[in-house]
Amino acid sequence: MIRGIRYLTALVCLVATASAGDFLRVDEDAGSARLQTAVTRYEKDGASVELVGAIHIADKAYYDKLSERFATYDELLFEMIGGEKLGAAAAAAAVVEPVPEAADAPKKKDLSGLHRIYGAIARFLVLTGQVENIDYRTKNFIHADLTTDEFLNLQAEKGESILGFALAAAMAQPDPKNPPDPAKLLMALISGNADAVKLQIVRTLGEGDDQVAALAGDSVIVTDRNARCMEVLARELAAGHTNLGIFYGAAHFPDMEKRLLDMGFRRTRKEWMTAWDIPKPAAKPAAKPRNAGESDKKKAA
Repeated sequence: MIRGIRYLTALVCLVATASAGDFLRVDEDAGSARLQTAVTRYEKDGASVELVGAIHIADKAYYDKLSERFATYDELLFEMIGGEKLGAAAAAAAVVEPVPEAADAPKKKDLSGLHRIYGAIARFLVLTGQVENIDYRTKNFIHADLTTDEFLNLQAEKGESILGFALAAAMAQPDPKNPPDPAKLLMALISGNADAVKLQIVRTLGEGDDQVAALAGDSVIVTDRNARCMEVLARELAAGHTNLGIFYGAAHFPDMEKRLLDMGFRRTRKEWMTAWDIPKPAAKPAAKPRNAGESDKKKAA
């Protein structure tokens, strides 16, 4: 059961892209638990770069606030495997009708299976999807990720797969400090109580340090994509843009921060944005003690 819970939370982590210790946390009080992602600012020679943590499925209010923030950047570098047709490239290009493939052309692999997983988990947890709420055709959006072909070819070369990556992370990570209660999680799943499910898994999602250890090392899904993003960043800085944002999953940020520090940037500020705001059930009022006089009267009657 514990191993199954690990796999479930690792898969949700992959979908939420939410494992990154210093860049993700759970903040809670008696009324609610909040899964929060960091916006971390780095500065060098008059230029600033902000790492904006992406959660692929979240509350709509989170995406609304992100959209407002993105409008303040000169350029917003975004992650999306195969997203090279979006962003400023799409805004600058004329609309071109797709050329139909020959009937005998080999079918290309795609990532639609992962998108279906995103959708299914989002619907079950009563959340909404990043792609549905962020307008990637905004003029200041710059694609800073691998193309689909690049990603799939590199994964084939290294023997990686997305679901295999999630499973490896689940198997490698130590027991969580705040594991879900198996009985409560099972009851929440059976009853379809989305808030109860989120309350059971959110603390495990927030334990980023241990989960990031499972993602360490050379990998396509983190290392190669980070390298591409840094290439695009260097290009945009060289073009004279001085107010840049990077919108990527939080699991990418420990490595990205190291790369920025190596470039001479220094961390100057951090703030937190709430991606999941999960209400806790209201505490049941304590039972009133019986009045001794009333009890005696009932016995006498």
